[in-house]
Order: sequence, then structure tokens, then C-alpha cells
Amino acid sequence: MAIAYHQRVDDDTEFALWKIEEHAEDLYNQLQLNDNEKAFIEKISNGKRHLHWLGTRVLLRKMLHTDEYIDCQVDEHGKPYLVSLPYHISLSHSFDYAAVMISRKSPVGIDIEQVKEKVERIAARFLSPDELAFIDPQEKINHLYACWCAKEAVYKCHGQKEVSFMEDIALKPFTFHTEGQLNAILTKGTTRIDYTVGYLQYEDYMIGYVKG
Repeated sequence: MAIAYHQRVDDDTEFALWKIEEHAEDLYNQLQLNDNEKAFIEKISNGKRHLHWLGTRVLLRKMLHTDEYIDCQVDEHGKPYLVSLPYHISLSHSFDYAAVMISRKSPVGIDIEQVKEKVERIAARFLSPDELAFIDPQEKINHLYACWCAKEAVYKCHGQKEVSFMEDIALKPFTFHTEGQLNAILTKGTTRIDYTVGYLQYEDYMIGYVKG
């Protein structure tokens, strides 16, 4: 399977989706892995988690246009980074899709989620009363997912563990469309960062993406 969707955000930033239709072995054979990565793959060698890990790495390789080994590590906050290549990266996955965002100059965050009715049950856990008040009843599920993906993308872009979706990331009111932008503010201690977050409905998935 080739890249299913690609969007250039600006001259230095882009993201793409990969529809995972291959078997794990087919994905594995497209990668170069060190011994630690091979051992990790052995531990998770069944189910979707296995395919998601492989799928994000194959997509990352395609986006970086390289056949060389990519040293992709994870820092103490769980944020992935490239040891020897000049890119900021963010990875996500949901069911049949992997998503990767890269930028030469700025931290990035991306989240993809399959749209399901269950989000309504947990909405009050990640949205404040003021945020819940602007949700469009006619587009309730999609609107909620756009909010979730936006907050997740901001969280990943910021790259610090101790951030609450409810308390620390606030979304300004926005009208839901199948593609658009919204404003988010991350406030934590003395830190305040304003973000412009893009979102996109793709098939029955929602994507949120942001550049720091």
C-alpha cells in the first residue's frame, strides 16, 4: 500500500497517512532495525499494536525518502525523536491507519482517531463546560472528535507528560466543518503557548495536527 493521504502544511512541515493493508512480515521487510528494536518487535508480535508500530516506521521512512537506518528514539516524556536526522516528528495510529508528521524547524503533533459514538460518554473528562457549550448538536460526535484530536496533537507537540487535557489545554469556540482550524491555548505553571490546530475528517477518521 502506498501513502493514502499527504498534506503539506508549509515549506518545512508535512504529514501523511498510511493505510495498513500489509501483513506484518511485509512491513517488517521494508525496515532496517537494530537488535533492541527487533527484540521489542518480538515482544509485541501479534495484533494491531504490532502492525501500528511497523506501519508508522514504514511511513516515516517513506516521508524521509531514505533506505538508511533511522535511529528513532523516545525521550523521558514518551515523545519520539530522530537521533541523527534534522527533523521533528510525531507519530499516531488508529485501527487501519498510521499517521506521521515531520518538520525541519518546529515541534509537531498529530493524532488520528476512528470516529465512534463512545466519545460522547467521556466528553466531560476532556472538555470543560465552556468547551462543551460550543459543540454543535447536529455534528456532535465529529465535533467532539475534532476537539479530542486537537488536544492530543497539542499535548504531543508540547511533549511534556504532566499536562491535563481538561485543566491545561483550552480550545476557543469553533464551528465544525469537515476540515478547518481552531485556536488552542496551553497553560501550565508559567508557560502559556498559543497554537493554531488543523483538523481533518478523512473517511471515518478524524485527524488533528499542529506545528509549534
